[in-house]
Amino acid sequence: MKQITVIITLALLFVSYSYGNSKDNTNKGSKLNLSDLKFIGEVDERYQSFNVEMCEVVGGEFWIPYNLVDSVRKHSNRKGFAALKWPISPINLYEKKIRMLASALGPTYVRVSGTWGNTIYFQDNDKPKMATPPEGYENILTREQWKGVVDFCKAVDGGLVTSFSISDGVHDKEGNWIPDQVESLLNYTKSVGGKIYAAAMFNEPSHPGHGGAPDGYNGASYAKDFAAFKSFVRKAAPEMRILGPGCTGEGGILPGLQLATEDILSAEPNPEFDIFTYHYYGSISKRCFGGQTPEKAMSQDWLSRTELGLQFYEGVRDKYFPGAPIWLTETAETACGGNPWAATYLDTFRYLEQLGRLAKKGVQVVMHNTLARSEYALLDHDTHDPRPSYWAALLWNRLMGTKVYDASALTDGVDVFVHDLKNTSKGMAVLIINTTDGESSVTIPSSAEQYVITADELQTKKIKLNGEELKLTKDGELPTIKGEKIKAGELCLPPHSITFLSFPKM
Repeated sequence: MKQITVIITLALLFVSYSYGNSKDNTNKGSKLNLSDLKFIGEVDERYQSFNVEMCEVVGGEFWIPYNLVDSVRKHSNRKGFAALKWPISPINLYEKKIRMLASALGPTYVRVSGTWGNTIYFQDNDKPKMATPPEGYENILTREQWKGVVDFCKAVDGGLVTSFSISDGVHDKEGNWIPDQVESLLNYTKSVGGKIYAAAMFNEPSHPGHGGAPDGYNGASYAKDFAAFKSFVRKAAPEMRILGPGCTGEGGILPGLQLATEDILSAEPNPEFDIFTYHYYGSISKRCFGGQTPEKAMSQDWLSRTELGLQFYEGVRDKYFPGAPIWLTETAETACGGNPWAATYLDTFRYLEQLGRLAKKGVQVVMHNTLARSEYALLDHDTHDPRPSYWAALLWNRLMGTKVYDASALTDGVDVFVHDLKNTSKGMAVLIINTTDGESSVTIPSSAEQYVITADELQTKKIKLNGEELKLTKDGELPTIKGEKIKAGELCLPPHSITFLSFPKM
């Protein structure tokens, strides 16, 4: 019995440590000084952006929801990786609700890419969709579907970002890259009044074997293809910025790397990009047998891992393209669609910590994956109702400007991020994230408006703003988002809370 008691006690101590510091370590009396903070730099006005996977656009195979995994597998003959996915219908980007919610996050970049796009064939005519793709391709994108993407970007103030096919279909018999598909997509986009702001040659060259690239694809293959790609694009679409390489998992973050970024960039002729990009996932999800747990989701090790991912790719960037802008063009809670709790309040802390930390480190754009599909999406994949991270994204967009300042944590587990206040010339916006299970406090220098996000439990989809549940109105519209006026002095920071502060004049 004594042994069992010891085990239970140790388990409780582990959970308390994992979720945050205990109340015995509660911070009291910290002061928020905004008068002489060091200016670090600026992020893109579309810093907070999102992905709509090409798989969603055309309809294809995507991650099975957790509540259906067992039943789908039971009645399926699929094995291995294929057993983790199931068919989804094309997303309706004309839906009023999804446009309304996406617009509220604007201006953004909307990235339409992903592994599914690496083998896509653009059917450049108005005939019925082909029954099967041409040889060398696996998927089909119709004009109607791509026009939906273009119209969506116009409606939500989204700068369109994409990538192209790399499969056997875009190579001739000698293995040379040919521009036909890129040319067709560029011309059609222009014909319907659209514009591709930026594009990569293809998605995640670090995993060519999983991404539909020709057999034996390596750094030399990439360099050869990229030289032809860049030569064509510079003439056909000189205003389109070239992204790359967009690799993922390096620096000890994830297993399974097939082609190192170093091998891509060192091959002759050396690829050169307008914007250096990378992807980051801190782990793989439970769906793909990853080891991340809810108890670790508030730990500093987990929240700071995004900086570890940046550190590796920033080092490569500095070696080959010193000073080039760096974008994180795909990220979420975990790879493979996210863990079950990615859709809850618990992951909102990771979401905002990532935005705050990377802005301080000089990353110009962060594109969340995805807008509306799987557990890691900002919107529920069935109802398109906002999830907790969507509400956090909305507040970030309304308050946090592009100028970034060097603010320090108040104490262990209570992090502070300071930007200029959006749409003001002198205001400041402050984000304070209390990841601990104890109440904390801070003394603020002047009157402000506060927006405090809390929840009754961590793994919930219902969150509160200043004590009131955040949800759409009965008419399906966004509620009025108002701050609560507070005076200078001590401010309470509830346990496991997220506090935005707006200082109109500083």
